[in-house]
Amino acid sequence: MRTADFDFSLPPELIAQQPTARRDESRLLVVDRISGNIEHRLFRDLEQLIPPNDVLVLNRTRVIRARLLGTRQSAAPAEILLLKPLGDSRYEAMVSPGGKLKPGRVVGIGPGLSVEILEVTPRRTRIVRLITNGPVDELIQRYGHIPLPPYISRGDTPEDSARYQTVYAREPGSVAAPTAGLHFTPELLARLESRGVRRAEVVLHVGAGTFKPVEVEDPAAHVMHEESYIISTDAAATISETRARGESVWAVGTTTVRTLESAADESGCVAAGAGETRIFIRPPYRFRVVDHLVTNFHLPRSTLIMLVAAFAGYDLTMKAYREAIQQRYRFYSYGDAMVLL
Repeated sequence: MRTADFDFSLPPELIAQQPTARRDESRLLVVDRISGNIEHRLFRDLEQLIPPNDVLVLNRTRVIRARLLGTRQSAAPAEILLLKPLGDSRYEAMVSPGGKLKPGRVVGIGPGLSVEILEVTPRRTRIVRLITNGPVDELIQRYGHIPLPPYISRGDTPEDSARYQTVYAREPGSVAAPTAGLHFTPELLARLESRGVRRAEVVLHVGAGTFKPVEVEDPAAHVMHEESYIISTDAAATISETRARGESVWAVGTTTVRTLESAADESGCVAAGAGETRIFIRPPYRFRVVDHLVTNFHLPRSTLIMLVAAFAGYDLTMKAYREAIQQRYRFYSYGDAMVLL
C-alpha cells in the first residue's frame, strides 16, 4: 500500500483543542471487525463491552515537562524538546530554530538552567547538555512545559498538567501521552475490576517519532525512531494466563500494541524484560497477542492510522474514519475514542 492511501480530509474544527469536562464522557465509536457494524456510544460504556476474565493492558508511562522555552545569546527565542536522557546531564533533543542552534550555542532557560548544544545527530536532532546549579529533574519540573502536540494551537495550562496524563501514569519518560488512556477514570477502572476484568500494566516511553509523518510514498521506506519499553514479570504472566484460558487481550492504545507485539514470539507468548523497539505495524501484519484495541483517532498518513488499518482492515478503518467525521467526532490527543472489537 502507498502512504497516500491513508490520507483523509479533516475539518479543522474537529481537532480537539481542550479535553472533555470529564474523561469518560468522550464519545466512543464501536467497530465490530467481524460484521463491519459501527455503533456510537460513550467511553464509560466500555465496561459493558469487556467480558470478565479478559485482560486490559495499559501503558503507565508518564509525560515529562520536556518542552524548554528560552532565549539564545542574541536574546531571540529558542525551544528545546528533550527526547531521551543519555546520562551525565546529556539528552537527545529537538530544537528550534534548527538553523541557529549549532554546536557550541547556549540557550538560557531560567535562573540556574541553560542548555548547551553539543552535536548534531544523523537524524538532525541534537545532543545537548543541561547546565544547572541544582538537581536536573527539579529544574526541568520548574521550568519545563507540558509538550502538547503541534496541532493543539495554544500553550499549555495548569489543567494540562493533569489532563495530558493518564490517571494511572507512574513512570516518567514520555514526550507525548498514550492518548487512548486519557479517557479512563479511577471509577471506571474500579468498575471493570469489580466485574472481573483483569489488568496488566506495561511501559513504553513515547518519543517524538510518534508525530513524525510518513513522508515517503512507500511506507516500507519510513524509518521509525526507537522507543524503550518495560514488561514486568507479573504483566507477562497475567497476559499469558489470560491467553491460555482462551480469554482476550484488550490493548489500550497503539503504544501498548507495539510493546506487546515487540515482545511476543510467533506463538504469542509475551516475554518479560526491557528493550527498545522500532516496530512499524502496517498492512499486512499478523497480530500475535492483541485481540481488541482501544484507540483515539490519528493523523492522516501517520504510522498510527496504518497500525489501526493493519488491525481492523484498510477498508473498515477508512469507513470508520469517514463515519467519525460525518458524526462530528473530536479528533487526536484530546479527542474521542474508538474500540475495535
